[in-house]
Amino acid sequence: MYNILIFDTDCMLLPKLEKHLEPNRYRLIGVTDSEQLWYEFNRQHVDLVLLDVNQPSAEGLHITRELRARSNVGIVLISDRAEPIDRIIGLEMGADDYIGKPYELRELQVRLRNLMWRIALVRKAESAAAQQHIRQDNLIQFEDYELELNSRKLRKGTDLIKLTKAEFELLVVFALHPQQVLTRERLMQQTSHRNQDVNDRTIDVIIRRLRNKMSTDLFVTVHGEGYLFSASPQD
Repeated sequence: MYNILIFDTDCMLLPKLEKHLEPNRYRLIGVTDSEQLWYEFNRQHVDLVLLDVNQPSAEGLHITRELRARSNVGIVLISDRAEPIDRIIGLEMGADDYIGKPYELRELQVRLRNLMWRIALVRKAESAAAQQHIRQDNLIQFEDYELELNSRKLRKGTDLIKLTKAEFELLVVFALHPQQVLTRERLMQQTSHRNQDVNDRTIDVIIRRLRNKMSTDLFVTVHGEGYLFSASPQD
């Protein structure tokens, strides 16, 4: 259900729309002044604001500018004046649509439905992008492997490769710094075992175990310097 906040100084628009908009899809909230508008806007989620003003007053444009500065809510202006310059000013203030009076109620309904449809598409795309971003942040892919950071799992295809805590932490460091020579000292500093009795020998043992569980070629020994992770994580 979509919440539509209606700023209507004449108190005429709300009852008209209540008769024509589907009550199971739209919830209409009517206000008659800016104080009520901001009260309702701040206390609940609003999908669209319909500003029906007698004229393109400074108050109406100020509300439009403030709404746009605070949120991405849909904004439709209705005004007595429908000159091109008035439309331009309203749109420049941040409105998504501008309707001049007199207007056909059915046209207003169609415009509202179309705007809500566009808003829904944008939010769906934003949600999908956010989920993909979360998934990408949680997943590091390289070669045939997938390393899941939150669940601390390593997979090769459908096979799960069990790792100890030390092996997992060291692999994460390598995966986050591909194609870079990492000294043993730096590797020790990057693990949670760094405050314990960890030395060069410990790092060598962990890397040897990783080589046994994964492709040996992934961990390149750079003599006199440290180790290099040869894979290139995928974007």
